[in-house]
Amino acid sequence: MTAFEWIKLIIIGIAEGITEWLPVSSTAHMLLIDAVLPLSQSEEFKNMFFVLIQLGAIMAVVVTFWKRLWPFGYQEQPGMTGKKCYIKKSIFLMWFKVVVACIPGFIVTMLFDDYVEAHLQTPYIIGGALAFYGILLILIEMSRKGKEPRVDSVDDLSFKDAFIIGLFQCLSLIPGTSRSGSTIIGSLSIGISRTTAAEFTFFMAVPVMFGLSLIKILKFGFHFTATEMITLFAGCAIAFAVSMVVLRALLSYVKKHDYKVFGVYRIVLGIVVILYFALAN
Repeated sequence: MTAFEWIKLIIIGIAEGITEWLPVSSTAHMLLIDAVLPLSQSEEFKNMFFVLIQLGAIMAVVVTFWKRLWPFGYQEQPGMTGKKCYIKKSIFLMWFKVVVACIPGFIVTMLFDDYVEAHLQTPYIIGGALAFYGILLILIEMSRKGKEPRVDSVDDLSFKDAFIIGLFQCLSLIPGTSRSGSTIIGSLSIGISRTTAAEFTFFMAVPVMFGLSLIKILKFGFHFTATEMITLFAGCAIAFAVSMVVLRALLSYVKKHDYKVFGVYRIVLGIVVILYFALAN
């Protein structure tokens, strides 16, 4: 790989690590960066790479929230040597809610992923989705002003809440919508607190991205060139390192602020994208 290819890869990895957890669409940012600074790889590889690189960001969730995600614990046994394994029922229940939330997106992805990949990954659709959901995010935040959230903890989410959030996640199949953006919009619209919306989005991302990555690898096959392997592992490593910082920063931010700034960013970026590619053509 040339030095310029490394620079492009680093930019994409940083963009993924930052935007994966913000409601601004990480896939849209990577596709747009690649449109301006295209990686010297096949389109088939890049379609797979832009999904698998998100596993780096997902591993940051696993590391950061390990105690909230791992349902098994160990405790000392009085009068006995060794430790006894026990199950944390609240974590198991949380995972059942995550599974329920993932079902709609799994079905929609299996039905329409090939069509979206072939027809909807265009600058105009990405720009339009960025702007539209930016406006929607601002309107939802305005409608919530002064209202107390109905649910203020992931443990208090009902299975109905989880399923509704999962339905909103289906919107993220359209490039530029954002998986985290769609789930946060869905959560806020049914009275979930901002912090809870962010955390449940993080937890949902783990099985979702592992599933999508498996689908993409099976489609691409397991025959990688040395350059493709380096690109894949380096991109994931960069996304992981950046996400380790961004996750905590986002949770700290939403405890004190709303999401409107991200809505404004989406609108501005969407307009810029549409104008740039319209003038370029």
